[in-house]
Amino acid sequence: MANIADINEKLKSVTYPGFTKSIVDFGFVKDIDLNGNDVTVTVDITSSAPEVEQSIKEDITKELKVLGLGTIQVIITKPAAPKQQSNSTSGKNIAPQVKNFIMVSSGKGGVGKSTTSVNLAIALAMQGKKVGLLDADIYGPNIPRMVGLEGVEPEIVGQKVIPFKAYGIEVMSMGSLIDQGQALMWRGAMVMKAITQLLQDIAWGELDCLVIDMPPGTGDAQLTLAQSVPVAAGVNVTTPQHVALDDSRRSLDMFKKLHIPVAGIVENMSGFVCPKCGEESDIFGAGTCDDLAKEYNTQVIANIPIEPSIRVGGDDGKPIVYFYPDSASGKRYLAAAEALWQNIEKSNEEGTIGNEAIQPTMPAGVSACSTQGQAHQAAQKQASSGGCGSHGGDGQGGCGCSH
Repeated sequence: MANIADINEKLKSVTYPGFTKSIVDFGFVKDIDLNGNDVTVTVDITSSAPEVEQSIKEDITKELKVLGLGTIQVIITKPAAPKQQSNSTSGKNIAPQVKNFIMVSSGKGGVGKSTTSVNLAIALAMQGKKVGLLDADIYGPNIPRMVGLEGVEPEIVGQKVIPFKAYGIEVMSMGSLIDQGQALMWRGAMVMKAITQLLQDIAWGELDCLVIDMPPGTGDAQLTLAQSVPVAAGVNVTTPQHVALDDSRRSLDMFKKLHIPVAGIVENMSGFVCPKCGEESDIFGAGTCDDLAKEYNTQVIANIPIEPSIRVGGDDGKPIVYFYPDSASGKRYLAAAEALWQNIEKSNEEGTIGNEAIQPTMPAGVSACSTQGQAHQAAQKQASSGGCGSHGGDGQGGCGCSH
């Protein structure tokens, strides 16, 4: 007669749909109840998709039947299905096959923005979403290394670049489109053109969301992205030190000025987890982002500690949320992805996603600094004040002149 150890060993052959790891390796098997020759297996999955649930049930039943068991019952617990998205987004969208765009930004470099982008994207995919990850960090594209794609050349079909597939997500990076080690000294128009090409010239699939790892700061790249697509959520990445929080304020203020709903703040380096004893120590301080979140009417969606496995995973192309989902950081990334998605659903329901208000007002090919551009701005200003431009308007719709 089969025992629990036999059953658990068989369950190691049941892979999670879309991945190569088993439901046992992921830690999704929560209970095995053996009553005589009848067994009940409880599995807690991260996807709300019914096809994922059905596939796991069928595979478990198939594997356990060979043990000669009697009744095989499989209980699946999973998140609630995502709600229907509204069609209230407004403004320009040059990549309409993507339902939601997520801008991951930071006021400064070196705070773990790319690591956050990678793990949030994979966590969303593990929760049943169709996810893309765009490394738009023009000056420091690190994501190819972080997902095990360093040195891999992309495939081009027609006029489109085919995104890579890694850990259940579509991936493309500026680092995969330039020579390795090449320094990009771009500014202004070149940066703006690169951002739009990464959205338009990549053959992204029909995605629930595209996580975009932005360059640090608040420059041309951020403005171009926000004008090109309606960004559904902004995520600010920072560390607990006050010098980092000062820069975070600029990033959060940017979201506000670009009319981007702020999903939350990720506080990296929030404590240190000892690899030997598992104790967590606050070496840089922790919780300092709480006041910042209140100031900008948002929330801290994750406090990610320093874990050696995060660094190792980033260097070796093995993201912690995928390979160690039960680690402290793995669990927090998964929880952050849930909070992020809830915020996106809320913004869709409230109709707050759109970029109409930040579209350029200059005619195509006209510089705002040119004589023609200044005349255009003057005419717009006069029209908005109700004046005719000759005598100075009264602001009430009339010009006060005799004609």
